[in-house]
Amino acid sequence: MIIRQMALGPIQANCFILGCEETRQAVVIDPGDDNDRILATLAKDRLTVVHIVNTHGHFDHVGANRRLKEVTGADILIHSADAPMLTQLSAAAAAWGLAAENSPTADRLLKDGDTITFGTHTLTVLHTPGHTPGGICLYIEYTHAGAPKKAIFVGDTLFAGSIGRTDFPGGNFDTLINSIQTRLFSLEDEVKVYPGHMGNTTIGVEKRTNPFCGMG
Repeated sequence: MIIRQMALGPIQANCFILGCEETRQAVVIDPGDDNDRILATLAKDRLTVVHIVNTHGHFDHVGANRRLKEVTGADILIHSADAPMLTQLSAAAAAWGLAAENSPTADRLLKDGDTITFGTHTLTVLHTPGHTPGGICLYIEYTHAGAPKKAIFVGDTLFAGSIGRTDFPGGNFDTLINSIQTRLFSLEDEVKVYPGHMGNTTIGVEKRTNPFCGMG
């Protein structure tokens, strides 16, 4: 599986492109900004986007939804609880002194346990509210260079040594900690964690050392 990671926009939110090497189908997770850079990366890898997946509805993670959909025709997927945020992006960004285009409405509303397929690969949706009511994480098992791999794309639920903010509308600290401890920390230690900001980590490292929710 192809994994491309790029930090986009003034808030440097991580966007991920996952591609199937056999079929060249791809998903784009959290296209927050800089649609041209996303499209150039897709073209370089000869990938065709079939799904645009938003881990939550904040503008820095969905700001390029509209233009990416216009160019690729891919479906937009988001949890039902965050779907109303897609049409409020302009106002949300303006509160930060920034600009963002409102997204088209979602083509598919996600719920816990849903699966998202691209080529021969499948993402599984884990509903992890707390940063937002509809925050989700996306778990996948795949093979790279003949070795089995496990990864989870967590949006702003969990960071390396930190957690997502809960002081925005719809956020709740206790709910977020519960999501992390019951949903994410139930995964194997070796699962690689790809957060929505900053660098990557693993479930095991965060269990042992995260000062907000570590269990070591």
